[in-house]
Amino acid sequence: MHFRLLRPTSKPIAPHCRESILGRIPPLCLIIIAIGALFHPRVGHCDETDKQPDPRGIEFFESKIRPVLVRSCYKCHSSDAGKSEGSLLLDSREMIRNGGERGPAVVPGDPEASLLLTAITFDDPDLQMPPVGNRLSESVVADFAAWIKMGAPDPRKATSGVARISSIDIEAGRKFWSFQKPVDHELPETQDPNWARRDLDHFVLATLESNSLEPSPDADPAVLLRRLHFDLVGLPPTPQTLSRFLKRTKSKGIDAALTEQVDTLLSSERFGERWGRHWLDVARYAESSGKESNVTFPYAWRFRDYVIDAINADVPYDRFVTEQIAGDLLPFENDAERARLLIATGFLALGPKNLNEMNFFQFLADVADEQIDTTSRAILANTIACARCHDHKFDPYSMEDYYALAGVFASTKTNYGTSVAPQNQVGGDLITLPDLPGQAILHKSVTAKRITDLKDQLAALKKEEKDGRAAVFQAIKDGEDPSGLFTLQDALRILWRSGSINGQLKKYNDQGEALPLALGVMDREQPVDVPLLERGEISKPGEKIPRRFPEIIEFDDLAEIPADQSGRLQFARWLTHPEHPLTARVMTNRVWRHLFGQGIVRTVDNFGHNGEAPSHPELLDHLAIRFVNGGWSLKSLIREIVLSRTYRQTSDYREDAFHKDPDNRFLWRASKRRLDAEAIRDAMLAVSGNLDTARPEGSLVGRIGDRPISIIGFDKRITPDMDGTPYRSVYLPVIRDRLPDVLDLFDFAEPSLVTGDRETTNVPLQALYLMNSSFIRHQAEGLADRLISQTKRRRRKKQESQIRQAYLLCFGRSPDIAENQMAIRFFEQGSHDSKLPIDKDEAARELMANYCQALLATAEFRNID
Repeated sequence: MHFRLLRPTSKPIAPHCRESILGRIPPLCLIIIAIGALFHPRVGHCDETDKQPDPRGIEFFESKIRPVLVRSCYKCHSSDAGKSEGSLLLDSREMIRNGGERGPAVVPGDPEASLLLTAITFDDPDLQMPPVGNRLSESVVADFAAWIKMGAPDPRKATSGVARISSIDIEAGRKFWSFQKPVDHELPETQDPNWARRDLDHFVLATLESNSLEPSPDADPAVLLRRLHFDLVGLPPTPQTLSRFLKRTKSKGIDAALTEQVDTLLSSERFGERWGRHWLDVARYAESSGKESNVTFPYAWRFRDYVIDAINADVPYDRFVTEQIAGDLLPFENDAERARLLIATGFLALGPKNLNEMNFFQFLADVADEQIDTTSRAILANTIACARCHDHKFDPYSMEDYYALAGVFASTKTNYGTSVAPQNQVGGDLITLPDLPGQAILHKSVTAKRITDLKDQLAALKKEEKDGRAAVFQAIKDGEDPSGLFTLQDALRILWRSGSINGQLKKYNDQGEALPLALGVMDREQPVDVPLLERGEISKPGEKIPRRFPEIIEFDDLAEIPADQSGRLQFARWLTHPEHPLTARVMTNRVWRHLFGQGIVRTVDNFGHNGEAPSHPELLDHLAIRFVNGGWSLKSLIREIVLSRTYRQTSDYREDAFHKDPDNRFLWRASKRRLDAEAIRDAMLAVSGNLDTARPEGSLVGRIGDRPISIIGFDKRITPDMDGTPYRSVYLPVIRDRLPDVLDLFDFAEPSLVTGDRETTNVPLQALYLMNSSFIRHQAEGLADRLISQTKRRRRKKQESQIRQAYLLCFGRSPDIAENQMAIRFFEQGSHDSKLPIDKDEAARELMANYCQALLATAEFRNID
């Protein structure tokens, strides 16, 4: 699909061509065109200045105008000269009429509005061309005025369409650190030969020693276990797990105990839920379109489940990326594999969309732009989309690079599945998956008669529209008033009703059986190269740019894009090439950030000139190369890092080290970190005993269907806080601009953006939520019931046992003497509180729930050392 506007033409359109063109235009646009015809009968005819020029005018141009332009203007304003001062080209009809930064140079038929004439007459002191000393004679100026007045006839055609002299220096760009191939360095020598446990420790220790710093001691085993559990599975260790770990540590040593625990956590299904959520942040996963319309994506949850399963299966990262960029183009062994690969391409379909956009070609351009931006930020930590309107101001990406990639995505059909409606002017299709046994389908089947009725209704609407249009055009042809024959209200009613029916029909087969559907992408039948758009404006297309990949990174062993393919598969192979300088580094850095609180490159989503340099460049290269050579295994990379001595350090404050390195960039200790929103909520569910670790079928959004977010509040299935389930937080609905309270308050990733590094705030609303939320109170009551029931079975030192058990559950440790005494005083004073229920057992439960809520609201509960 070309990124261009349909322009009026004086030539008649063949019926089959007319049908093809109209089929590409959204229905509402056709309505506007039809209604416009009622008031503008000339729609469809060319403007006077676009008629075939008079041969005498061409002769005048060739003899009087072109020689002057070549002699006096082309030196600074032509494609062949490689210059376009003021963004003005004068060597083609299109460019001289488009003009430059000030506006059109020539306006046919209007000398006063033509800036070229203003410049050569020297009437404006700020606009005088040619420069002083080369002023044109009065007779030449008069020729230009006459030429413009006669309509500026001009036979020249653009050779390049847009003033394009790239400012990008490729060779200089390749010298920047992140565009150079990673180099594996020898392990540095260190003063302490006994500290390191893994290779990476040598790099960290060498940096510390070179800055006159020492590493911190190892964290207490209980502290380390809690840190490890939250980092790998997002849940606190149970008291039983803690007890077993401490026993193994004592009997086998910390190295063996830690290795065994890490392997257990990596093999847990909870691991995929934790680390899958990290990728969903990067993939800007959401279940609605966002922007003004904000319509639900009822089938987005399939991509969420795909990511979790892929992470658990340790799908190699290069394959993981390839599946999301071009899964539909990969071979498959069976229907289950085909379904999985189609779902993976939801990565490209999930982005925010302006469904109110009236210009269909603008909409397509914006979708492609969002896909370029997401892909380049997520996988390369580069902002290639900044080259849409001009060459990248900081990084070595040209507009040609951008529009070459735009052709790849313009040759790709994005299936996002919303139906045309009052709030949605651009409907989207869905991908029908292979039918598999036991496959989750949230919408119920209907009868075959229902399908027939819907088709009959749709046919009747189409006939009504066809007849109405015919009546209008016949009235215009006969010179009659068409008012009331087919009104705007009629057109909109048919459009929106048809959209609703089509939306229902695409969910079923002809027998009414519900179809398994998904968001995703597939190649278009006819791949295209798109034109470079001047200033990124859809109305200013220039030369078409062949599909290719950014010039800054090239590989000799990659095949060119076949003419009959979009190029997505080749793009995925370019992204995941083993020698790509960015892909492995970026993912390695993302993993490091989640385990240490900040990346080796602190700007995890920007490895460009505006990003920060790595604190440990040799370490980053070492881990990236190990990542690739190890088969791109995410689990192996994480295992290597968490078994290091660097990860094992305590987070205790040391004044001398803090003054030298207040940001802990040299890793002299572990950084204290607040848990993210999901871990806070999941931990509360876990300690209360209310957590259901099963995967729910689908999503709440999938059950409420395709509708605007503005009206979902009327659905009684949706709680005011968008929560109300015992499942893990990764399964909560993620609706753009309407997140569940707990996610919104505790700095959830903005689901319209690639987010590799969430913000961490500490604001009063968080404290108010912890004190007043019904969800928090429910978990506190669950924890209270758990403590009461467990200590009833023990029948000794009941109160102290409850306090100790509460601390073990919430903090992974026993209370110290002061904490124990404080709790005992709380219960003693509370037992005399007249506000408690009269019933003794109920009063004890209420008091225990109050105590538990206080524990859940502590900073220690939502932080890890």
